[in-house]
Amino acid sequence: MGKVTGFLEIDRHDRKYKPAADRIRHYREFVIPLSDETTRSQASRCMDCGIPFCHNGCPVNNQIPDWNDLVYHGEWRRALVNLHSTNNFPEFTGRVCPAPCEASCTLNLQDQPVTIKTIECAIIDRGFEQGWVVPEPPKRKTGKKIAVVGSGPAGLAAAQQLARAGHDVHVYEKQAKAGGLLRYGIPDFKMEKRLIDRRVQQMEAEGAVFHCGVHVGVDLSAADLVAGHDAVVLAGGAEQPRDLSIPGRELRGVHFAMDFLPQQNRRVSGEPLSTNEPILAAGKHVVVIGGGDTGSDCIGTSVRQGALSVTQLEIMPLPPEKENKLQTWPDWPLKLRTSSSHDEGSSREFSVLTREFEGADGAVKALRCVRVDGKMQEEPGSDFKLKADLVLLAMGFVSPVREGLLETLGVDLDSRGNVAADTRAYRASREKIFACGDMRRGQSLVVWAIREGRQCAHAVDEFLMGETNLPR
Repeated sequence: MGKVTGFLEIDRHDRKYKPAADRIRHYREFVIPLSDETTRSQASRCMDCGIPFCHNGCPVNNQIPDWNDLVYHGEWRRALVNLHSTNNFPEFTGRVCPAPCEASCTLNLQDQPVTIKTIECAIIDRGFEQGWVVPEPPKRKTGKKIAVVGSGPAGLAAAQQLARAGHDVHVYEKQAKAGGLLRYGIPDFKMEKRLIDRRVQQMEAEGAVFHCGVHVGVDLSAADLVAGHDAVVLAGGAEQPRDLSIPGRELRGVHFAMDFLPQQNRRVSGEPLSTNEPILAAGKHVVVIGGGDTGSDCIGTSVRQGALSVTQLEIMPLPPEKENKLQTWPDWPLKLRTSSSHDEGSSREFSVLTREFEGADGAVKALRCVRVDGKMQEEPGSDFKLKADLVLLAMGFVSPVREGLLETLGVDLDSRGNVAADTRAYRASREKIFACGDMRRGQSLVVWAIREGRQCAHAVDEFLMGETNLPR
């Protein structure tokens, strides 16, 4: 490494946020980047630790020590080439990935991990600013035609890899624009959609063809899709939300998070709403059920819409503020995580079970709740009522939607309802059909989707050509 003692001399310094009072007035990104010099000094903290646990912590196996060293020496363009060798879209992961690589960093044993995510984001943002990120069209065409169903991170990664290999790639997306949950599920204040648009433009210049507003299984039959392509990649999301079947579920004002969040994203982009029922938090007491990232996104969006109050309920116990590193490191730890949205004006309640939605005139007005212990047993006498005009269910997703495409194709499903396929061949039970991302593994992270899209592309290329040079 360029500075052997960097981790001893330089403290961790990460990106800051603009003040909450300012950022809740808009839907733009609010992270303040580090200066080039500060980024270089942070890169110098990478300690050449012999066994780079960050490699395994990162699902796409980014070569983190290598590009840290290149950034420290000012070789930004070489760092970009290295970063792109494992990750098609580091501008996505550099913004929305929870950074399991940092949890695996050796310096995290002292709560001072290298700012890997920040450095990754700085590399790719500089690459676009300098014009280094350009289309990479294939030198030859194979004559093979591939359909990619779904344009989320898995579908985009698979499509880009396959197009660069010379295949005729067609991406089918049921929504009006490409991006999947990157576009419609993640709020703009976490990731602006111009980042997706410029990648789509790059991919189109590389030969990928996007068919947006085409719902496979509805607008285009599954049989015609399979017959018209040499291979089909199923890269849709795990869109079946986990429901809460309790009394009062039918009341107005009780919605899935993924009915709420896409509406605001469409408003920001000027895209027409796909429903006549606007879901807005303005002037309402909002309760978000579910303590994950989706729940956090509901909080930030509700605050920006002008909610009177926002409360997040989590059925699991309050996790520890700090993990026992001797037990968890270098694995991803269970600990209390406070997002930027939590700091914008909300309260959190743990170990809470919702028993019933109470309403008046057909609309929700309150929740009847009870506290539970670590074994999910109700605590006697702990009942309480929570005022609510809008309830957002953000309890995760159970599987891909089976009705329509999957039922028509007749592919085998695993025990959780995902398309059955292994992580070597990525092949489904039907000939020339492949599956990757959330469609195959269930609800997961953007970085896992990119990994599976890349690996699936490797498998498809090998299936069609008998061999492949695509990386896994």
